[in-house]
Amino acid sequence: ECADCHGDKGVSSESDVPTIAGASEDFIKDTLAAYKDGTRIAIKSKFRAGDTTRAETDMKAITKDFTEEQMDEIAKYYSKQSFVAAKQSFDEGLAEVGKKVHEMRCKKCHEDGGGSADDDAGILAGQWTPYLQHAFKLFRSGDRYMEEKMKVKIDALDDKEVEALLNFYASQQ
Repeated sequence: ECADCHGDKGVSSESDVPTIAGASEDFIKDTLAAYKDGTRIAIKSKFRAGDTTRAETDMKAITKDFTEEQMDEIAKYYSKQSFVAAKQSFDEGLAEVGKKVHEMRCKKCHEDGGGSADDDAGILAGQWTPYLQHAFKLFRSGDRYMEEKMKVKIDALDDKEVEALLNFYASQQ
């Protein structure tokens, strides 16, 4: 069922759905648990594969009946898959600025230019820009939970810096 939105082996071909392949086991488990308990906002989405006539759903509905064991199995499976960066356009000049912003504000938790799974903070480098754009919007509006140390950094970013970060992450293909 995960593949019906997140793609084969967790590599998304849909720009509003994140690639989950290669993320750390802990990050995936924490994300599933946050959807299940409602601490992470769940956006309605149509199915992209399989029976696409099914009604829209969201991650809260999908995870509501998951057991701890099922979440562990899902996390283990997707963490062992290979992350594949999205092929997308970006502005090289903005990407250079974004690299500097990342180094200044983000690298402590999002290692290797946002490309490390080992930091348990999610893979940003090569993730779909529209997905990240929406995530930034939710973080900045307060609609998506984040730890205080991240909130301080997100709140300090202006729109131009966010755009530069998005281009930096998109540039890592």
